[in-house]
Amino acid sequence: MTEQRQWQRQHGDHGDTDAIAKAWAELVDAARRTVTDGLVVGTSGNVSVRVGGTVLVTPSGVPYDRLRTEGPEAAVGVDLEGRQLFGDLSPTSELPMHLAIYRNTDAGAVVHTHAVHATAVSMLVSELPAVHYMAGILGGPPRVAPYALYGTEELADHMLHALRDRTGCLLQNHGTVTYGDHLSQAYDRTAQLEWMSRLWLTAAAVPGHAPTLLSPSQLREAEERLKGYGQPAD
Repeated sequence: MTEQRQWQRQHGDHGDTDAIAKAWAELVDAARRTVTDGLVVGTSGNVSVRVGGTVLVTPSGVPYDRLRTEGPEAAVGVDLEGRQLFGDLSPTSELPMHLAIYRNTDAGAVVHTHAVHATAVSMLVSELPAVHYMAGILGGPPRVAPYALYGTEELADHMLHALRDRTGCLLQNHGTVTYGDHLSQAYDRTAQLEWMSRLWLTAAAVPGHAPTLLSPSQLREAEERLKGYGQPAD
């Protein structure tokens, strides 16, 4: 029996296989972009995508350029309880954070990074100041979740608290987490969060000046305008 037929018997029909294979290829591409865009170093950070009741997630401790994208056996998948459904590699150690988001939101994808500027901000404030209207794509200024050891349920709980009415947050002395309906949206939110963090750090570093911040009403206005921004996902 071929690997493809074994996959179909164990994990569903050909349509499911095609959807998982496509989602996995997109996930690997996004994971590699986090390195190219300077959002992670080495094997830090992780990416996941939900396909029905299956969560595809980057494996633990494997450089993204070594991940395969072809063949159903290349993917790493778990259910919403964290039980591994397929894949020879172990899921990321940050799996509790990813699963917590999927269990408590309608997220279709999650991106976690160790972006430099956003992580620096997480050490300085409890919430990223409202320096730009793009905070509206996150539901408002992103909060900072208190520090907890990576890969723990405690960290996942802190993260969920910081994500109330938000689609992104900072993790103190750690990094960022964003989610979206699909992977491109989650990734864009991550990139915007890092950019806003860099913007605030740059403006706040000018001696004798304090950055001008947007008011809550200005942010709400921007958030409404940003709804439906861009092109629909395929």
